[in-house]
Amino acid sequence: MSTAAPGLHHDLPFDPAYGHTLDTLLAIGPPSDEPADFDDFWATRYRRALAVDVAPALGPASRVGGHLIQPIHYTSTDGVRVGGWLTAPADGPIVRGAVYLHGYGGRAEPEPDLLPPGTAAIWPCARGLGTESRLPGVADNGAGHVLHGIDTAETYIHGGCVADVWCAATALTRVHPKAAQRLAYVGDSFGGGIGAMAVAFDDRFDAVMLGVPSFGHHPLRLTLPCTGSGDAVRRYHHHHPEVIEVLRYFDAATAAKRVRHPAHVAAALFDPHVPPPGQFAVYNALPGPKTLHVLTAGHFDHPGAVTERSALQAARKEFQSAHASD
Repeated sequence: MSTAAPGLHHDLPFDPAYGHTLDTLLAIGPPSDEPADFDDFWATRYRRALAVDVAPALGPASRVGGHLIQPIHYTSTDGVRVGGWLTAPADGPIVRGAVYLHGYGGRAEPEPDLLPPGTAAIWPCARGLGTESRLPGVADNGAGHVLHGIDTAETYIHGGCVADVWCAATALTRVHPKAAQRLAYVGDSFGGGIGAMAVAFDDRFDAVMLGVPSFGHHPLRLTLPCTGSGDAVRRYHHHHPEVIEVLRYFDAATAAKRVRHPAHVAAALFDPHVPPPGQFAVYNALPGPKTLHVLTAGHFDHPGAVTERSALQAARKEFQSAHASD
């Protein structure tokens, strides 16, 4: 058993801090090369998503505490019906909205208590994942899902997942138009990386909160052992090195260079699942107003985890509430 930091012990065959300190992590930029048509590629997909008739269908509402919760299904690109939940204040006005995307563990229910008062939110399960959006032939686990369609940029499932976020925003604001007044994006891990790509090309969002974001700096990620979906991609790349040309289109750090919205990023110093160098590459690439919330560890249980999680939730509420009062 090795000791990584005070209170952090692990049996992993690699260092989940990857030899870095906060100072060295803050020096990691986005990849130096990107596809010449990166912007055109995503702008085309965005236009395609905006043209979709999302046709939101709502289930019966139930009241839980101060929130109304409804199942929702809506149409995304490729005719995929995406499931999830819609939450809104049970009492009082809607003053802001949020799209909240899950990690690779999926989502079994919404968590409206994470949001500041007055928020109407949509909690989609990205295509192929969660309890509401499973698809035939698509693995509902990270190691399988992350490889689905990866051989071409047009077929890679992450492009569809980004479109699911765009169409979720359309569905939310169609049902609750006032949510468009101040529309935030919140996503963790898988949802953090997908969110960076989505928000970079969608001006309907005016604030973004990313937690331990994945898919940052693929050329670097491919050199780093981990226990998450990145390991499946790294192994695939070993036998199919040409896949790097596809991954360049789906790099969260490259996308982050285009994010002008105020951003709040929680990044970890120690994370065996999503290597910290990739997380910080996303944060460092952001050119607009940004706030860094440093975590001791991500995807790893440790003595201070509960306290850190509560502090992050409070910081996010404060960030979103402050932004809404601008």
